[in-house]
Amino acid sequence: MFELSTHAPTSKREHYLELLEQARGLMAGEPDLIANAANFSALLFHSLPDLNWAGFYFYDGTELVVGPFQGKPACIRIALGRGVCGTAAQTRQTQLVVDVHAFDGHIACDAASNSEIVVPLVKADGSLLGVWDVDSPLTGRFDDEDRAGMEALCAVFMRTVEAA
Repeated sequence: MFELSTHAPTSKREHYLELLEQARGLMAGEPDLIANAANFSALLFHSLPDLNWAGFYFYDGTELVVGPFQGKPACIRIALGRGVCGTAAQTRQTQLVVDVHAFDGHIACDAASNSEIVVPLVKADGSLLGVWDVDSPLTGRFDDEDRAGMEALCAVFMRTVEAA
């Protein structure tokens, strides 16, 4: 059985390096998208402090549809270009939002969310798989170290998708 690391990292960067190692081990040899997405969501939700939602939205060719996640029930469908997730999907750029209430068109699936980071999941051929979305009840919870860490983690996830 997989166990989360109990070692207390000395820095945020070190914590993300440990999570990268854990994510690689957790998904090694597993080709199933949903299984990997579910475990990836659980790993990050239970390993990173001050989160209230962490999960996937997958692109169905028309819009984003909620996938495996940890947290309260979520919005089921999000149009491209709408909200933080739809913006990340449409622009193919990570969206780091310090205060979601200041983000024009923010979709409030959980009123407790105050900051958010969304990483687009783009396949090697340039097609959109979806987005990785993380919310926090704290304003300003995410910074550039989180951006780098989340993007690196999503790259590990996408390698499992491409290998399947």
